Amino acid sequence: MKFLSLALISLLSSAVGAEPMLEKVEVFPAGLNGIARYRIPGIVVTQKGTVLAYAEARKNSSSDWGEIEVHLRRSTDGGKTWEPSQHIAHRGARLEGNPHKKNGGGKKEQTVNNPVAIVDRETGAIEFLYCINYARCYAMRSTDDGLTWSAAVDVTATFEPFRKHYDWKVIATGPGHGIQLKSGRLVVPIWLAYGKEGDHAPSAAATIYSDDHGKTWLAGDLAVPNEGEFGNPNETMLAELSDGRVMLVTRSVSKTNRKIITTSPNGATGWTPPVFHDQLWEPICMSSVTSHPLQPGVLLYSNPHTLKLAKDGKEEPAGRGKRENLSIKLSRDDGKTWPVSKTLDAGPSAYSDLAVLPDGTVLCLWESKSDIQCARFNLDWVTAP
Repeated sequence: MKFLSLALISLLSSAVGAEPMLEKVEVFPAGLNGIARYRIPGIVVTQKGTVLAYAEARKNSSSDWGEIEVHLRRSTDGGKTWEPSQHIAHRGARLEGNPHKKNGGGKKEQTVNNPVAIVDRETGAIEFLYCINYARCYAMRSTDDGLTWSAAVDVTATFEPFRKHYDWKVIATGPGHGIQLKSGRLVVPIWLAYGKEGDHAPSAAATIYSDDHGKTWLAGDLAVPNEGEFGNPNETMLAELSDGRVMLVTRSVSKTNRKIITTSPNGATGWTPPVFHDQLWEPICMSSVTSHPLQPGVLLYSNPHTLKLAKDGKEEPAGRGKRENLSIKLSRDDGKTWPVSKTLDAGPSAYSDLAVLPDGTVLCLWESKSDIQCARFNLDWVTAP
């Protein structure tokens, strides 16, 4: 009943209009627990309203490869304050080996990468996937709102069916978060690369899913292949639309400099032909998208809103825009159009993830210049001039 009451309050507040609200707090500062740099943020809200923020804890540098762990912080007051950081992955036997550092300490490094949490509304559990050395995938579970976690289970075999498309050498979940559909299915975006060992290109994007609350995981159809004008699709986020379809928003290095969109009736099969979305610029950076649970058809999107321009002022094909000007976009028609855009961080800013609290407040966990921060805001802030 508490959740219904909060939802009703939020809807009533939206009807009469609320004051724009924006608050920011530091969650993973550089140097916390001796970590050189935290990167690759993810955030979810549990059924009890606890906020779980997690990220890669890159011990010695900001590089994608190195000695990396996954750390998590909990908030029980909607993201205003945060409990101490805890190391949650990987806690099993070490899997060492950095293919980009054959000599010296590199070969002794363990890279734990691309953490993804999925909240199961039916069981109340949080399923959690991550990869090691971009070569193996593991799953674990929390049944106490992220306080403790089960032993990790190797689920790498889930990715084997994708070999009929590409003989992958690299696999990665997310990053960010996965979702549970109205049907109960859990869906996680993934990407895979099939170049040399450890290389992140060439690549393609797809999903994996579970119909038994995370006990087993299966491969979906390939969603965004590396072909035609779609160059090296990789990091992908997803949202369930008001009619039950699942929309993917995929990063790529295409000449068009736009995000790639495709939809599926069930998050696993029947993907529509990919298309570029003109309003979603691509500075070669992970973006996030989420549906607003209290307002059907409303989607929120976060990404650096930049393009690289040539000397003549025209957009440069396959340009790499700067990772800055992190912006929040809003759609009221299931992502067909994005008429509203608001700058959250005008300075250096990169990867981000979105979640929504039971009262409708939106959370954005993002990489700022040197740390990871969390913003709390309402839709009135997004739409205010």
